[in-house]
Amino acid sequence: MSQLRTIQDLPAWLPRLAPHGGPRFLQVADALQAAVMDGSLKPGDRLPPQRHLAAQLEVDLTTITRAYDEARRRNLLEGRGARGTYVAAPKVESSPILDLSMNTPPPPDGVDFDDMLKQGLSQVLMRADNELLMTYHLAGGSDSDRKAGAHWLEPMFGRLDPRQVVVCPGAQAAIAALILALTEPGDVILAEPMSYPGLRAAAAQFGRHLIAVEADQHGMLPGMLEQACHRHKPGLVYLNPTLQNPTAITMPERRREELAGVARRCQVRIVEDDPYWLLADAAPPPVATFAPEQAYYISTLSKCLTPGLRVAFVLIRDPHERERFLAALRSFALMVAPLTAALATQWILDGSAGRLVQGVRDEARLRHRMARDILAGRYRGDGDGLHVWIDLPPYWHSSQLTRAADSEGIAVTPAEAFATGGGSVNAIRISLGSIRDRARLRAGLQRLSQLLARRPEAFSAAVV
Repeated sequence: MSQLRTIQDLPAWLPRLAPHGGPRFLQVADALQAAVMDGSLKPGDRLPPQRHLAAQLEVDLTTITRAYDEARRRNLLEGRGARGTYVAAPKVESSPILDLSMNTPPPPDGVDFDDMLKQGLSQVLMRADNELLMTYHLAGGSDSDRKAGAHWLEPMFGRLDPRQVVVCPGAQAAIAALILALTEPGDVILAEPMSYPGLRAAAAQFGRHLIAVEADQHGMLPGMLEQACHRHKPGLVYLNPTLQNPTAITMPERRREELAGVARRCQVRIVEDDPYWLLADAAPPPVATFAPEQAYYISTLSKCLTPGLRVAFVLIRDPHERERFLAALRSFALMVAPLTAALATQWILDGSAGRLVQGVRDEARLRHRMARDILAGRYRGDGDGLHVWIDLPPYWHSSQLTRAADSEGIAVTPAEAFATGGGSVNAIRISLGSIRDRARLRAGLQRLSQLLARRPEAFSAAVV
């Protein structure tokens, strides 16, 4: 009689457990899933307490606990504390967009980033004065942060005086502060026809005029820069000479020397934004090595390590101009967060940053090989860095291709986003690091390659 009562008391969705039906906890979890699928159990239904169900089925409590855990793993159940366990609302299965638009470092193989983060913060908290981590640092970073910055810049410049290095909350903040410190409203800033969008945004916000200087396959043309300097009397020249964003061009050493010579003759300052130097294979010396009195060099960690580490180092040799820069920076950003700067310093000085850069470099090169194979003749690059510049076939316009890609779940960046003037370019930039999983990156590149091979008319017909 007790056995009959047990069977009658069972929930309607749960059949009697089969002796040879496999592990009992899986039988219960499978029955739960079947009931959710056929509507016998609906979102918000409360399930029996685990002890009650164990008694009904005459199994131990551990079996039901494992069954409920398995059902949670399948996103079937949700716990609501003391109120019990309920059928979860169905999760919307969507195909997340394949983001080829954002330049971020790819996750490297063989580097446990979570462990690196925990170890780094542990070391910071163990060794640093906590009061110093929670107070103002208005001198462009602590002494140890500036020493770390000098160490970070050593591959580019050799040994540096740490007092010449300023620590900033990211490259965008550094660019904005240099514009404020070194130019006046209405001044002209010269840049290549395709340049970093953050420059355009800052120039517009501060009332400066951005004018394009003609470039070729090696970057900005020295003769055209000299003409533009005589014509416009610019306040600044902006250069991104290594794996340029967006074209991925690395300016050869000879061109860098020539541009530095123009800057010296015309007495114009250069902002050298160089986030990818450490990712390039045998990058030439920075422009700032050829015009140390004219150039201000920016190196950010966000493109080599991780975007969440909002730290950039700016090399400013003249002490008076460093003070002007810091005054401009304080007007909108004040300082880099001391805890973030301390973590960057810890990683640089203990070698973690170097290992992470090497891992990012290796992973990026692997992804470039993948892009070269899939995109075939459309790939243009040297196999380094985080992005590829793709010239489009004449039947696609960049904005049109971007919209078509978006409708197929792929995000790319059209040439218009980078244009500073001087004519239009029919191209897109794709980034290889923002999709963490290589298999998903491969799928995105293959879908993009197929889209590029189709004409817009065929795409429109397929959509209809």
